[in-house]
Amino acid sequence: MTDPPELPNLPLDPVTEGLFNFAIDREDVKWLVANLPAEATAEANTVEYELQLVKIIFVGWSILYSMEECARRQEMAERYWQAIHELSANISQTTGLMIGKEVDYFAAVRERLDQYLGALQQDNGADPAGVVGREFARCCGAPDDLFTAMAGSRLFVATISRTKEILPPSPARSGLN
Repeated sequence: MTDPPELPNLPLDPVTEGLFNFAIDREDVKWLVANLPAEATAEANTVEYELQLVKIIFVGWSILYSMEECARRQEMAERYWQAIHELSANISQTTGLMIGKEVDYFAAVRERLDQYLGALQQDNGADPAGVVGREFARCCGAPDDLFTAMAGSRLFVATISRTKEILPPSPARSGLN
């Protein structure tokens, strides 16, 4: 998988741009794949692809989840997803030209979002990191692989944590209300 193209030409506010840039940054994804134990049964390329989806999905999810008191959270989430949609169109077009068939990367993002949200809703009350990790391992074709599940859980926790750091600490102090 190649590194994603630069930020689409959108009028993003600095916070949303920071979230977008974090979501598409691949350093943590590459590190997790490089440090996946040899005992892991999932294919490294599949793990890398699925980790990037986890990161993109849960940055977007965190905007709404972490900013419940912010009146502009919906607008920020829409701008974030618009940027992801435009990036996905670029990835789809490039990939389609390379492999000679049509690809819809954003459809893959939406499908995985629905899959993770369904798992979280089904296991309501369970540890979200554990739920995401188990679902991640299933997405990687290794449902019983603890090492793969831990990679997904780890990125989920890191993504939620970093997203909260990027978001304003308080709607009242940030002027986002």
